[in-house]
Amino acid sequence: MRDTHMETTARPRAVLGAPFTRRAWAEAAYCLCGFPVAVIGCVLVVVLLMIGSGFTVSLVGAVLGLLLVVTATGLARVFAGVHRGLAASLLGERVAAPPAVRPQGKAFTRLDARLRDAAGWRSVAYVLVKLPVAALQLYAVGWWLTGLVNLSAPLRWAAFGQRPHPGAEGMPTITPVPAGGGAPHSTTFAGTFVAAAIGAATLLAAPWVTRGIVAVDRWLVRALLGPGELTQRVRDLEETRALAVDDSAALLRRLERDLHDGAQVRLVALAMSLDMAKEGLGADGEPVADPGRLRRLIETAHTNAIEALSELRDLARGIHPPVLDDGLPDALATLAARSTVAVELAVNIPERPTPAIETIAYFCAAELLTNVIKHSGARRAVLRVIQEEGLLRLCVTDDGRGGATPDAGSGLTGLMQRARTVDGTLHVSSPEGGPTTVTVTLPLHA
Repeated sequence: MRDTHMETTARPRAVLGAPFTRRAWAEAAYCLCGFPVAVIGCVLVVVLLMIGSGFTVSLVGAVLGLLLVVTATGLARVFAGVHRGLAASLLGERVAAPPAVRPQGKAFTRLDARLRDAAGWRSVAYVLVKLPVAALQLYAVGWWLTGLVNLSAPLRWAAFGQRPHPGAEGMPTITPVPAGGGAPHSTTFAGTFVAAAIGAATLLAAPWVTRGIVAVDRWLVRALLGPGELTQRVRDLEETRALAVDDSAALLRRLERDLHDGAQVRLVALAMSLDMAKEGLGADGEPVADPGRLRRLIETAHTNAIEALSELRDLARGIHPPVLDDGLPDALATLAARSTVAVELAVNIPERPTPAIETIAYFCAAELLTNVIKHSGARRAVLRVIQEEGLLRLCVTDDGRGGATPDAGSGLTGLMQRARTVDGTLHVSSPEGGPTTVTVTLPLHA
């Protein structure tokens, strides 16, 4: 009930506050800045392709035509890079650039390689499709402009005296959509507040119109401007392999350090205490000279043995928590019960994941609940783990202050890297003021 209440109160706040968010202004700026780049890029690429194709079909200028076509694909790559930069800086949509083409061999071999450049042709496709999308984005900017103009109608009437002349219809109200029978006109100062109300409604709708059109562009950027599917898969495998190797090396270093500084010291002290106790016993058949000192040495050795066992047990628990032996649901129930913040737990896992996936899911849940306790200021958290479509989804929601970001160096970055080693993902939704929701998606089998 409380979780539903958080979502219900957050929605009206998100609608009313949308025009004042950084995301809304960034998306509007992206639409405005991307339009001239789209027009120039489309015109240049189309002209080069048309001229190059014309020369290619004529036997006389075939070589020149192919060179122009190659130039068009190279130019499309340049404009694709500009669009990628705008998407990264304004939308936070960071797409890796495809690898550069560096053909070797004779001239015709290099020309053939550039003609077969799949990333270049995807860039051409994006540049061509971007023009109509950019026109829609410019239309979205029009919602912002018309909303601001209409909202200022009372001020313009009072400041500039825009009163209707005899026979005039009055001050027109501008709308971003065609209005049946024409847009209303303000013939009195009181009537300008109707235009202002229309402007306010337009401004409230403008971020969502912009967001919908930008969402199409986001999909195009991800689909066309990044590396090919096979290239990206190879790159992901290389990165995850490097992360797995680094994680294993870090784990071994941590174990070596913990053993050296902890259990090894205890065992050395244990050996020294037993050695001193052995010396205190004297030769066979001789009475013990100082029974009290011998008793203290044995007690010290016993204490060191207990502490060494405890530290070794903690090390083993860090590698594989014993609570996972009974399955992930029981382990998460134990984790939720130990939390100092009230945790509502819901688990539905019909098929048990492999041990590696259970371990990753457990440590992700532990780290996320630790973040809730230490950083969010939340009073309540919800931990849900469900299995759907062959995937394990772990979701932690809290009613804290929000503002969590998976920046470099944060704990969320480590969780993201841990999930990526098994082709998993981590998504963070944490607006200022909350609520914060972190979703980890993992395969059932590593």
